[in-house]
Amino acid sequence: MKTYLKTLARMFRKHLMRFLSLVFMVLISIGFISGIGSAQDKINSSLTDYYKKQNVSDFIVRSTSESGFTQQTVENLKSCFGEKSEYDLGFQLDVHTGEKRSVRLYFLDFENWTVNAPTFIEGEKQNDAHKIYAERSDNVINGYTLGEEADLGALLQGVLPQPLLGMLNLKVEVAAVVQSPLTFALDGEPSDYAELDGTPDTTAATKNLDVLENILYIPKSLIAHPLTGAEFLPDNAMYVAVENRNTFSAFSSAYKSFVNAKCAAAQTDGIKVLTLYDNYSFQSLYSYGAKVADIGYVIMVAFLLVTALVVFSTMTRLLDEERSQTACLKTLGYSPISIVSKYLLFALIATGIGGFGAYFVGLGLTRLIYFIFNYSFSMPPISLHVAMVFYVITVTVIVLGTLLATAISGFKMTSERPAELLRPKPPKAGKKVILEKIPFLWKRLPFRYKSTVRNVLRFKSRFLMTVAAVAFSTALVLVGLALLDLCIFHDFGSGAIMGIAALVIVFAGLLNVVVIYTLTNINISERNREIATLMVLGYQNGEVTGYIYREIFINSFIGVLFGYPLSCLLNLLVFGTMGYGTLAGITWFWWLLTPLIVMLFTGLVALVLRRKIVKVDMNESLKAIE
Repeated sequence: MKTYLKTLARMFRKHLMRFLSLVFMVLISIGFISGIGSAQDKINSSLTDYYKKQNVSDFIVRSTSESGFTQQTVENLKSCFGEKSEYDLGFQLDVHTGEKRSVRLYFLDFENWTVNAPTFIEGEKQNDAHKIYAERSDNVINGYTLGEEADLGALLQGVLPQPLLGMLNLKVEVAAVVQSPLTFALDGEPSDYAELDGTPDTTAATKNLDVLENILYIPKSLIAHPLTGAEFLPDNAMYVAVENRNTFSAFSSAYKSFVNAKCAAAQTDGIKVLTLYDNYSFQSLYSYGAKVADIGYVIMVAFLLVTALVVFSTMTRLLDEERSQTACLKTLGYSPISIVSKYLLFALIATGIGGFGAYFVGLGLTRLIYFIFNYSFSMPPISLHVAMVFYVITVTVIVLGTLLATAISGFKMTSERPAELLRPKPPKAGKKVILEKIPFLWKRLPFRYKSTVRNVLRFKSRFLMTVAAVAFSTALVLVGLALLDLCIFHDFGSGAIMGIAALVIVFAGLLNVVVIYTLTNINISERNREIATLMVLGYQNGEVTGYIYREIFINSFIGVLFGYPLSCLLNLLVFGTMGYGTLAGITWFWWLLTPLIVMLFTGLVALVLRRKIVKVDMNESLKAIE
C-alpha cells in the first residue's frame, strides 16, 4: 500500500498541469451551463415572491358601461372570485394631451389600498386628499418629480361637469414617486395590462397605442362632493387578488387552468377581464427568461460534447503515458481493479474539484444574468431559492462519463501482459499523406512544412480531437456574436439578451483557451523525445517552437473551417427555440470576426506554452527503451 500511495502521489505531481486543465475545463463548462440554465428558475421564483409580497392582482375586471359597476355586478363578481379574495375598486382614465400622447389617471382608495401595493421610491404614504403619487420615470414614462405640482383641473376638463370643476381645488402636489408591481418593464407599454399575443416585442406592444407621458395615482376622496361626500366618478375597474396566494407559480399550467376557469365564469356583457397573461411586464420577463433557458439547452449540448471529448482524450492519453507504471504494478501483484482505481481517483478528484467550484461559478453567473435583466426591467428583489437541476445533470454526466471512459481504457490496458506494457508503443507506420499525391504542390513545399503536414495528418485521432474541439468552440463564439447581432442591429431583446450574448462569447472563448491549452500541452508532453532530438540536431528555439506552432495553427484553422457549418446548425437551433432570427440576417463581419477571435486565443495559448517547449530536458527525454 505504501508503494501504491507513492506512485499515486508521484502521478499527481508529474501530471499537475494536466490535472489543473481538467479542473478548469469542468469548472468553465459546468459553471456556464448551470448558471445560464438556472437563470429562468431564478427569474420565475423571484416573480412568484414578488407577486405574493406586493399582493399583485390576478385579475383586472373592467366595466365597459359609462355608469361603471353596479352593486349587483360587484356582488356577482365577488361570488365568482370568492368572498375571501381581496378587492380594490377604482376609476381608470386616459386623458389625451395632444399628438397621441396621454396621461393615465388612477383614482383609488389610498387608505385601503391593499392590492397591487406600490413600492415607494421617493416620499412616503400620504392620506391628504391633495397629495398624489406619480409612477417612476423610465424609457417610456417622463415622470413627475417629488414635490412637483400637477393641474388636474386641466386634465379633467370635459370629464367632470364644468360647474363641478369650479367647486373643486384640483391643484395637487406629488407626495411620492412609486413603482406599481404591474409596470416594472422599462422598454414596453407601461399600462397596467397591455393586451399582447404573448411575444415580448416592444415595437408591436406600443405601435398602436398612445404614448403615456405620465401615470398618476389620485385619492378617490379628492373628487367627492364637498357637501355630501358622493363621488363624481363611478368605479370602472376592480382589482382582484385571489385568496390563495400560492396559486401563482410563474405561469405554471395549474395557474393557467385556474385563470381560464375564472375568466370563463366572470366574462359577461359589459365586463372585460384581464389577467397577468395580458400584462406586459410579467409576460415579457417570463418570456425572456424562457428564451434564456432555450439558448441554454442548445449551448449545453455543445459545451458537454467539447468537455467530454477533451476529458476523454486527456485520460486515455494519460493511461498511454503510464504504461510502464502499470507494468510495474502488475509485476508486483496488484490487481487490475487496484491499478485502474488510481486513474479513476485522479479523474474523480479533478472533476470533483472542478464540479465543486462550478457550483459557485454557476450561482454567480445566475446572479449576473439576473442583474443584466435590469437593463430592460426594474427587476424584483432576487429570490433566495436555489435551483440545482442543471447543475446536478451536468455534474452527473461529466463525472460518470469521465469515470466510465477511464475505466474502459484502464481495464483494456491492464489486460495486456507486463512485458508488452514495458515496451513503448511502436510508432505508426509512415505512409503518404494526401498532399504527397499532388506532386505539383508537394515539391514546392519547404522541408519544414512537409514534416508539419506529415505530423498533422499522421496522428489522425489527435488531429480529429483537436479539430472537433476547436470547431465546437468556434461555433459557440459565432452563436454569441449572432445573438449580439440580433440585439444591436435587429432590436431584439434589448439589454437582457445582449448581456447573455456577451456571456456566451466570453465563456466560449475561455473554453477555447482551455481546450487548445490542454490538447497542445498533452501533445508536447507526448513528443518530448522528438523535440529533444531536434534540439540535439542543432535546431534553435525559434525553429523548434515554430515546428510545434505550425501544427497548432493548422489544426485550429481546419477546426475553424469545420466550425462554420456547425455554427450554422447551432444558430438554426437557437433561432428556432427563440422564434426569431435567420442565418441570412447575421451581419457579414461577424463571420469574419469569429476566426480572428479563435486564432487570437490560439496565439495566446501558443505563447504561454513556449517556455514548456524550449525547456525540454534533452538528457531525460532521450533516455528510453530502444
